[in-house]
Amino acid sequence: MEAMKGCHDNKGSRRLEEEQEEDCNKDLEAAKTRGVVANDVVTETELNKIRLVRAFVEKHDPSSKEEDDLMIRRFLRARDLDVEKASAMFLKYLKWRHSFVPNGSISPSQVPNEIADDKAFCQGRDKTGRPILFVFGRKHFQKKDGLDEFKRFAVYCLEKMCASMPPGEEKFVGIAELKGWGYANSDVRGYINALSILQDYYPERLGKLFILHAPYIFMKVWKIIYPFIDNKTKKKIIFVENNKLKSTLLEDIDESQLPEIYGGKLQLVPIQNS
Repeated sequence: MEAMKGCHDNKGSRRLEEEQEEDCNKDLEAAKTRGVVANDVVTETELNKIRLVRAFVEKHDPSSKEEDDLMIRRFLRARDLDVEKASAMFLKYLKWRHSFVPNGSISPSQVPNEIADDKAFCQGRDKTGRPILFVFGRKHFQKKDGLDEFKRFAVYCLEKMCASMPPGEEKFVGIAELKGWGYANSDVRGYINALSILQDYYPERLGKLFILHAPYIFMKVWKIIYPFIDNKTKKKIIFVENNKLKSTLLEDIDESQLPEIYGGKLQLVPIQNS
């Protein structure tokens, strides 16, 4: 009888494992349909942790049901697949989103002064299909009582970049042009706030950031900002040597996708017109 019982237990265990494997395979297929699998394949570990984060977060904020699995995976990856940390980060994002972007998006009418500076442009894609954001540091100035508008502008730009990503792509490339940058542009508080928005609320969206023509005085400000940059973001930042500018950019971006000012063929398009 004990032998028969053990046999039944083993069959039951195998049946349960088979059912779990079948469920997992179904979830993987469903994930592909929902777009969870982008340029890299979702792993079984990631899929299981996506489920755990979603279950936890939905109990605390039912509105999270509207968010897709791709977003949850980005938060997980930002926290090295730690479910507890990713869940806390995701809940913080949802709370921020409800209060800072209550209408679901930032309109140009909410950032008129920032748009008037004509400092952000979006056009072209790198060799992997990631859209490119160009920012001209010399055109940014700290404005009196303007921090909130600049933070809204940071969100406006990030949302524009996300909207321009082709299906299956999750990241964008940034190019910061600092030629002509001076102390008048050293808005440390603004830079740190924009960095915080990128890292805390748009994790795993930045693919790479090229910094061009960085003057000596910028490096003094950079030393203040650097401690606020997380390790994952630090690895994506490249200071380009002046004499290797075009060759460095061409490693990631075809000449046809570069603006004319860098020897390419595209005209700069203001981000509000992209």
